[in-house]
Amino acid sequence: MLPGEAGVTEIPKMEIAIGPGRSYNRCYISMAEKTSPFGPKDFLNRELSWLEFNHRVLEEALNKENPLLERVKFFCIVASNLDEFFEVRVAGLKQKIESEVVERSVDGWTATETFRAVTRRVRRMVEQQYACWRDMLVPGMQENGIRMLFCQDLDPGDLAWVEEFYHSQVRPVLTPLAIDPSHPFPQLLNKSLNIIVQLQTAEADGGKRRLAVVQVPRVLPRLVKLPRNDSRQDYVYLGRVITHHLADLFPGMKIIGSWLFRVTRNSELYIDVEETVNFLKAVEKELHNRRKGDAVRLEVELDCPSEIRAQLLDTLKLTDEDLYIIDGPLNPVRIMAVYEGDHSPELRDVPFVSSLARPLRDRPDLFAAIRESDILMHHPYESFRSVIDFLEQAAEDPNVLAIKQTLYRTGGDPRIVGALMHAVRNGKQVTAVVELKARFDEANNILWARRLEDAGVHVVYGLVGFKIHCKMTLAVRRDPDAIRRYLHLSTGNYNPGTARLYTDIGLFTCHPEMGEDATNLFNLLTGLCQFPGMRRFLVAPFELHSRMVSLIEREASHALQGLPARIVAKMNALVDQQVIEALYRASQAGVKIELIVRGICCLRPGVPGVSENITVRSIVDRFLEHSRIFYFENACQPEVFVGSADWMPRNFFGRIEVVFPILDGRLRERITSEMVAIPLSDTEKARVLASDGSYRRMPRKRGVVPIRSQVEFIKLANEGPRQGFKKKTGSGPIRVKLVPRPFDEEPS
Repeated sequence: MLPGEAGVTEIPKMEIAIGPGRSYNRCYISMAEKTSPFGPKDFLNRELSWLEFNHRVLEEALNKENPLLERVKFFCIVASNLDEFFEVRVAGLKQKIESEVVERSVDGWTATETFRAVTRRVRRMVEQQYACWRDMLVPGMQENGIRMLFCQDLDPGDLAWVEEFYHSQVRPVLTPLAIDPSHPFPQLLNKSLNIIVQLQTAEADGGKRRLAVVQVPRVLPRLVKLPRNDSRQDYVYLGRVITHHLADLFPGMKIIGSWLFRVTRNSELYIDVEETVNFLKAVEKELHNRRKGDAVRLEVELDCPSEIRAQLLDTLKLTDEDLYIIDGPLNPVRIMAVYEGDHSPELRDVPFVSSLARPLRDRPDLFAAIRESDILMHHPYESFRSVIDFLEQAAEDPNVLAIKQTLYRTGGDPRIVGALMHAVRNGKQVTAVVELKARFDEANNILWARRLEDAGVHVVYGLVGFKIHCKMTLAVRRDPDAIRRYLHLSTGNYNPGTARLYTDIGLFTCHPEMGEDATNLFNLLTGLCQFPGMRRFLVAPFELHSRMVSLIEREASHALQGLPARIVAKMNALVDQQVIEALYRASQAGVKIELIVRGICCLRPGVPGVSENITVRSIVDRFLEHSRIFYFENACQPEVFVGSADWMPRNFFGRIEVVFPILDGRLRERITSEMVAIPLSDTEKARVLASDGSYRRMPRKRGVVPIRSQVEFIKLANEGPRQGFKKKTGSGPIRVKLVPRPFDEEPS
């Protein structure tokens, strides 16, 4: 349907800038206008749902069945996640509270109510997190020769080494900062670790009390590893090394006390795209401002006196609600250094080295392999090396005429960036569509974007106002029979590092209609044109939302007609209200809906009369679940889509996203019988969402072989493909399969 037709709301004309200072195109987004029978009680709070996800990560740190250093890793991830939550989500809540607009979210809560609930939940989580550290992880590490020591615990030899380390490497970069009428409180960097020092002047000066701040330098490792000639791993906290030597920094002063503290600030970027002439410079400027954003959280160590806490809160314009008293290390993210390094393999997961996808083994010519058939890759179980090989072959091949690529989070990998630069030197047309506002990767993206430009790559920053979140590479090649377009499409970023840690799906294809869609989309991102419509791709913000809603509604229609109807969707987050309501209506129509949602889920499953046909599970394991898969039964003519977008408003309306169909029947069969069926059978790392918003582990049943989906995928990668996935139950083996038979024809 088009804007203006019955039952469709026309969203006001949305201006899409094709680069700063250039002309605008206009487009419409259509969505069904329905009077919703659902109310706040039918939705879970977004912020609390995210905190429940982080609690599931914490459970992995608490789980004694996990190897010790893997538990330390999860402990650090919990802290990193909470940092970002405060920098973005809590900061946003505080801004809403301070604004003049008072409104309720879809779950019926105001910003103030949400903030208070979040504060209560975070405090419980932080208490559990540090109890885990003190009572489980530290003793466990000590038993295995990994110790966190304090200066007072060191023997004379170690103490002498620490003294030398301090004077040679630490002291030269320290800057003690007095706080008095002539020295205002310093502007502390976001997430920096600092020491507040209480001093007393000499009796000749009246013995007055003063405060000073010492910033723990970021350029040095937060954990100082002591020299050892054996396998022991002994560390001293850098902050404790500095506090031990405070008298050296304040000669002639009496040190009454010193306490570590840490400030978290609002880290969202605020860029006026309408007034921006140079987008890259605007992002750079805003990155500088981020370091000085409003404070949103103060963390202090346990023995910090109440009067010192009060002074810090007053200076930072915070209240007691923003204060977190920590009985443990204040910056646990830096403890990841204990996990890193070549030591203690017995305290880690069994190593896994991925191999090439089977269709690409012994196939040095990737273009020939792709011409033969579409190729599906499941990372990290199958190597990301094939994607890098594709880029490098395209850069070297004299028959390749042009390369176009979207780049969101590459990590500045020299092989990816180097391949694009090499292609330019070989005379090819090379375009990189770079997303400068990939959160917390902005500075890195600016750096290598400039390097690409200096090398002659045509760098474009996409559509102003929309993040470029789609993942695609297009190589145009002159084959003997025709000019052909080769595509790589993915659910994950062009980042070899995260490709070893995230589960993602990649597709190689030279399907003509997919190639045409990719060409048109790149033209939209780099040129001056209106959205031309797509043959195969579902693209946000133009049509993805309406198409997904219509696919859900089609399943509901089939169910009402007595036809087979089923939806299985795997994603990172489910937030969009209209999609959730469409799922509720489908459930009421009798559609069986199985959702695998790693993180936030605002849908409330299992509610009689609303969502009793919907189940939601989350898997938290060794690898971060990151792939997005959408399966629709379609009356025994199943359609499977894969892509970059979660079911969130930001993905549907604030980003350029691509969701693409799997056209090859054999690949659809593999996705449904392996990549979806195995997670749905997970009994070890899956948690099921209850209607009250809590998550519960799958109960272990006697006589049933436990299934850990990520271990099963590793076995598949090592042993080869199976015909479907089998698990044992008390009544014997059963076949877990979504598709009754493979379909070799493309869906109609």
